[in-house]
Amino acid sequence: MRNLFDLKGKKAIVTGGTKGLGYGMAEALAEAGCDVVIIGSSDGVYESAKNLADRGLSCKGVKANLIEREENYRAFNEALELLGGDLDIMATAAGIQRRHPAEEFPMDEWDEVININLNSVWIMCQEAGKIMIKKNKGKIINVASMISFFGGQTIPAYAASKGGVVQLTKALSNDWAGKGINVNAIAPGYMKTDLNTALVANEERMAQINARIPAGRWGTPDDMKGITVFLASDASDYVCGAVIPVDGGYLVK
Repeated sequence: MRNLFDLKGKKAIVTGGTKGLGYGMAEALAEAGCDVVIIGSSDGVYESAKNLADRGLSCKGVKANLIEREENYRAFNEALELLGGDLDIMATAAGIQRRHPAEEFPMDEWDEVININLNSVWIMCQEAGKIMIKKNKGKIINVASMISFFGGQTIPAYAASKGGVVQLTKALSNDWAGKGINVNAIAPGYMKTDLNTALVANEERMAQINARIPAGRWGTPDDMKGITVFLASDASDYVCGAVIPVDGGYLVK
């Protein structure tokens, strides 16, 4: 039987691949045999790409400020060029968090969150879709959140953006499933990443969260690997518009 999870020689772009969950996703794709380009906002993207390349994996980095619209197009085209002009897998893991009481939330920070967490996702998906439609084949993996399902507190921009990612995923799946493109989203639970530093510092909130995770622990970037390979591979060819929680059971408790 053919290996449904074989990704050897596939071409992949991962935004937010410098660290955290995005790095875990990029590492998983590279370990599965993909040629990977990671896009990140700092020079750290080159260090992360080198870390994978030094292990004999195929990975290169592109630095870009995805808050700026034109930077998304430049970064995508640069990454595509590094991949020889072809693309099989698009993973949109770039994201930021800002916390303020809703009545005090600054408009400039609202714009930053929406631009990276939602507008950049849309641009990357649209550009990837143009290539994949011509091939009648492709995999798009967006990163949603537990906050896609409930509202959270002091994070209205993040909640709006991640709710938007889910609806965008469903809309693109409706448009493109018949054209050979699988568009799905992963909804990570509470993960040990820099994005949650402020939350981890809140002892009361931490206790509440820990009590609701049946798995008994927070997730790590490694917990993103299996689902990423599945959604990038032929094993998920009939999975369309799904939002898959990777949360240690948090949602079902």
